Amino acid sequence: MSDGPFHAGELEAQARAGVASRGGGIRALMPDQHRSFFAQLPWLFAAVTDAEGWPLATVLTGEKGFVVSPTPTTLSVHALPSPHDPAAQAIRAGRPVGLLGIEFETRRRNRANGRIIGRNDGGFAVAVTQSFGNCAKYIQIRTPEPELAAVTSSVEPLRALDEEARELIAGADTLFIASAAAAVDDPEGGIDMSHRGGRPGFVRVDGDVLTVPDFVGNNYFNTLGNLLREPRAALLFVDFAGGTMLQLQGIAEIVWDGPELSRLEGAQRLWRFRVTRGWRHRHALALRWSAPDYAPTTLETGLWDEARLRAAG
Repeated sequence: MSDGPFHAGELEAQARAGVASRGGGIRALMPDQHRSFFAQLPWLFAAVTDAEGWPLATVLTGEKGFVVSPTPTTLSVHALPSPHDPAAQAIRAGRPVGLLGIEFETRRRNRANGRIIGRNDGGFAVAVTQSFGNCAKYIQIRTPEPELAAVTSSVEPLRALDEEARELIAGADTLFIASAAAAVDDPEGGIDMSHRGGRPGFVRVDGDVLTVPDFVGNNYFNTLGNLLREPRAALLFVDFAGGTMLQLQGIAEIVWDGPELSRLEGAQRLWRFRVTRGWRHRHALALRWSAPDYAPTTLETGLWDEARLRAAG
């Protein structure tokens, strides 16, 4: 185990990218501003692992205040996934969990990673071991609609991407990725929930393979460092206007260099995600959001269709 906040995979990813980070913003406890931040959110993105060690990505919702921080190293989440959500059975004591809070109205985001220390019928508690903020890059501003929508509890398993799933992905400006540092029984085997953003079309869809650009970030390389050690990962796409949620599991591969990178403006690396299975939950979320106001950093990034036209021309 390393002496700093990064595990061996993260350090390797930083070295391969030619950068170094001391991780000064990563703390072993939550500062007061992070504790109050989580308490004002109407939803929380979570990464867990299933019984076979596969990451799962989901979202939890509730009235503002459904997440509270009794102590600087504890979060209590008063919500659980739908019983139809594959992540529901993965939330149990002793399991690693990665939490990501995003306030879309202000483009603020903070992360909290740790272990689940208890669960009951109404929610679960987390012992936080890592707390850190992220910059606002690639987060699109959205405002919540005042009225909550009706939700449904049905889920549709997917063995592969169908046309509806591909259309949702192709139109997405935001995705979430759950990645694990190592096997769940490894002392360093934590899990992380991260955000990626771009203009609609920033995710290339080729059958059941998704290609995602890695734009400049905070140089922590949490996600890519995890993928170097454990290529199994999970993605979450949300239809902000309609409330549908698409969860995917698959195998990720990092593309560190090569001519493909030069074809997409802003891409420093790529990663490919080969879908192995998924779940579609139509109208699963009561929250509805306005159309996006794109971040300035998002508007500076390229699209695969534009890159294809340049190559053809």
